[in-house]
Amino acid sequence: MYKNNKPNNGQQQSKQQRPVTEGRSVSRGAAMRAQKRNQEDAHRILSQYASNNSEPQAQDRSRANVIDDTPKLKIIGLGGMDGGGSKNMIVVEYMNDAVIMDCGNDLGVDLPGINYGICDTAYLETIRHKIKAYIISHGHLDHIGGMPHIVPKFPAPIYGSKFSIGRVEEIFVNFGLPMPEGFELQTVMMNEDTHERLKIGPFYVELVRVTHSIPGSTVIVLDTPIGRIINTGDFRLDPNPLDHERTDTERLTQLGSEGVLALLSESTTTERPGRTPSESTIEQSFIDIMKQAPGRIFVGLFSTNMNRVQMIINAAVHNNKKVAMDGRSMVSTLEMAVRHGFVKIPKGTFVPIAAAATMKDTDLVVVCTGSQGEPSSALQRMSNGEHRHVKLKEQDTVILSSTPIPYSGNDSKIRAMVDDLFRKGVHVFRHETREIDGIGPLHVSGHGSIDEYKEMINMAKPKFFIPIYGDYTAKRQHIEIAVEEGIPRRNTVNAENGEIIELAPEKMEITGRVQNGTVLVDQTGAIVSSIVIKDRLLLAEEGLVAVVLTIDKKTGQLMTSPDIISRGFIYMRDNEELMNAFRTELRRAVQQRFRRVDLDRFKVEIREHVTHFLFEQTQRSPIVIPVVNVISGKPSGVEKPQQNGSGQPVQQKPEDIAAEQQRRFEEMRARLLGQDARTD
Repeated sequence: MYKNNKPNNGQQQSKQQRPVTEGRSVSRGAAMRAQKRNQEDAHRILSQYASNNSEPQAQDRSRANVIDDTPKLKIIGLGGMDGGGSKNMIVVEYMNDAVIMDCGNDLGVDLPGINYGICDTAYLETIRHKIKAYIISHGHLDHIGGMPHIVPKFPAPIYGSKFSIGRVEEIFVNFGLPMPEGFELQTVMMNEDTHERLKIGPFYVELVRVTHSIPGSTVIVLDTPIGRIINTGDFRLDPNPLDHERTDTERLTQLGSEGVLALLSESTTTERPGRTPSESTIEQSFIDIMKQAPGRIFVGLFSTNMNRVQMIINAAVHNNKKVAMDGRSMVSTLEMAVRHGFVKIPKGTFVPIAAAATMKDTDLVVVCTGSQGEPSSALQRMSNGEHRHVKLKEQDTVILSSTPIPYSGNDSKIRAMVDDLFRKGVHVFRHETREIDGIGPLHVSGHGSIDEYKEMINMAKPKFFIPIYGDYTAKRQHIEIAVEEGIPRRNTVNAENGEIIELAPEKMEITGRVQNGTVLVDQTGAIVSSIVIKDRLLLAEEGLVAVVLTIDKKTGQLMTSPDIISRGFIYMRDNEELMNAFRTELRRAVQQRFRRVDLDRFKVEIREHVTHFLFEQTQRSPIVIPVVNVISGKPSGVEKPQQNGSGQPVQQKPEDIAAEQQRRFEEMRARLLGQDARTD
């Protein structure tokens, strides 16, 4: 996401090794402006995730003497209304009560050291007392991954299907950081097959079964004092899913005939015509490949796709093969799915991954994570020889039962992984090349196509239509679909994150905006400050130069040659001429400036002077850190002068004082610089 737009290495090297200029060919202002541009570039990259601090805006009124104080229903997307639909989170608020639909994370954040993003919860702080519940549509991380961070700060019961609640409990158990003292996870399992309705404050909630790529997926039906709203969650209308749990179209049609005020419908694939193929079309492909494969078979897929796992188990049993599984997230999800009865495993089918190396090649199928080319996934570790128990070899077969996640940029990672697999002599089957390979489909999308989006609109028959869980373009296309199906355009809105949608029985409008944005999380689960990320971006782009100056307080002269540390900027030993000129500049700067200004101002001036000099010589603006040590004539740490036997102080010779100062300086220099061979 962030790119280095600087010249290539050869161009950089020629600049760095050209003769050092004696005069000033570049003004200080130009150097400062270049540094500011770098900072602005970093800020621009970071601003994609930064909070929008806009205060709620007052609604414009056509008549000043008319005040509409009728209670309104507010719908506010804190996440999921941009990008590919990620960190999905929608607040539904009525007077003094609010519920939150979904609470996900964004795994597509491409910033150094960042694992994922979650929603900025500044607005939730303002309505903390109103929050009555979290309602989950399904168990994918982009819908539940933010919960371990957010729910403990704003506690409320979590409502969802049996499988979804199992996933929620799973991510809380596996979360790496401790929960706040006194926090207790509260969950409520709902039966999506019996149409049970539960009361939450002034709301009634019902979950309706829908097909997606994870068991337990549901449509959220929320009856409010203003009217009924429906959130589809992620869906496809599969007529023949593997688990035979088809979308409850009868109930959705019934709800539509009773009246729906607003339909909030996911918009991930609104530009794909027709209908999404059924999951049932895939199983025969697995059976055929397993029948023909000459050696071991490895299947990479999404860790939560338990229907696909069941399909692979069925195909393995059909071909008299054993199944091993690897990938922490996949194993954890499978254990939960088996425990709740969502996956059926015939006795004797599974073997531990540790036993894989001892089994006959033709008897083994390994199901693992890694279909998206993730660097630390089980499939990648098997490929590069880092896996404890399995190493891919010639004549193995790898099946990638997925396609790149939309908007994720995973295409290049997957391609690089496939390249490596082919180099090893591994047979690779992909959904994209199924016709070339002469096999059937290996993947179907978990999201509907245009005809299914139309069908959902026609079942719900909403008065107002709000596309959600997609980027602006996909939602715009969804509005066109809705208009084609008879929804008046004036009854649609393409809202963005943070915008307040106010609903009344006869009116829908955007009336303002609340603070929103992305909070960044590292691999440990800890929140990372945006200032830290900005520094990382600058370091990645330009590098760092630290100068260590040790100055005699009395004379204002350098006590030794300046120490220079370069990281990610230039290799100093290949730029000796530049380094010599750099030290000369530092000596001149110290001589001219040290006794003129106070220490803090001196550090600022040194930073600017170094920035100017380096930009002039290299056309680059690294981060500059000046370290200034001022040494007084009196050695520090000596509280009392040495005394002779009669208690009189011993007069030290000048050479002894100088030797002591030199010793202390060498110790300090060693602490500062360490023993890194890259220092000069």
